[in-house]
Amino acid sequence: MMSTDLRTIAMRDWLENDLLLTIDSCEPASSDASFRRYFRVKSPEAQFIVMDAPPDKENLEPFIRIAQLLQHSQVNVPTIFQQNLADGFLLLEDFGSRCFLDQLNANNAETLYQSAFDSLFKLQIHTDVKSCGLPSYNEALLLRELTIFDEWFLNQLLDIQIPASIWETLRTLLVSSALEQSVSCVHRDYHSRNLMVLHSNSPGVIDFQDAVVGPITYDLVSLLRDCYIAWPMQQVEQWMDRYYQRLLRANLINCCKIQFQRWFDLMGLQRHLKAIGIFSRLHLRDDKSSYLNDIPRTLNYVATVSAAYPEFADFNNFLQDHVLTAHSILPVLPRNEDESQQF
Repeated sequence: MMSTDLRTIAMRDWLENDLLLTIDSCEPASSDASFRRYFRVKSPEAQFIVMDAPPDKENLEPFIRIAQLLQHSQVNVPTIFQQNLADGFLLLEDFGSRCFLDQLNANNAETLYQSAFDSLFKLQIHTDVKSCGLPSYNEALLLRELTIFDEWFLNQLLDIQIPASIWETLRTLLVSSALEQSVSCVHRDYHSRNLMVLHSNSPGVIDFQDAVVGPITYDLVSLLRDCYIAWPMQQVEQWMDRYYQRLLRANLINCCKIQFQRWFDLMGLQRHLKAIGIFSRLHLRDDKSSYLNDIPRTLNYVATVSAAYPEFADFNNFLQDHVLTAHSILPVLPRNEDESQQF
């Protein structure tokens, strides 16, 4: 049963007394890496998701605005039926609990990923980057994200320091590669836990409130080099090449395959470093320690890419000599069900 904390009491009051819903049941649906919580509400009329976003910690305005933007771009995001900005609640369409991560296998991967590619393509081709009003994935943001890896993973979790010269070279290379790419609307967390398997118009896309205008490879590498599930390198390259050809035909890019591959690899490296830092912060600051289990997979992406490019040789040596050994002693923890369920 749902605990009767002050937020859930206020939420039920809004649902029952303001919206006049008859509540048959109200149970936790999921939590995520922020302060937001989600509840599945069943009434005689329908089933909904309620987002609980404390106003002192979360801002609902970007979610509402970007939901409208993505709907206009033909991306299937949850319909917002009611909103209570003062108290921080939204009544949303329920996309169910079947996310890609829980459904993917060798038999259905091609079909599910094709639907994800189609949805991503709609996002990129139908969203006008000049008029969408989204913030830019600029140098300051890229650098700030990389700092999360240094501060939370290296310094606080492992208690090691990266040499300044190696760190500066790494940051310069990654930021330069990101900023020289063609730009598009970027979901920023386009992966298997945020794509829902639906009976029609699949996938349902969630957790889009941090969208920006940024590098065109960002969401593609987020999807194909997912922090939560890994596929054989050959399969990833085939999917990447197919999507590269699609972007080329649509005139969304104008570059050779080698250049696109480099953008893809280095964008993934930047994202994975950030993700490792976030997983560490979730453990150390927010007591969501099961995310530690996703670091080895993500760290393997980092090691593989840094080993493939000579300009990252010093960083790769640092990884091999200091990081991988130190990280191997960290425990594997059971995953809290609230951290893996989605709506």
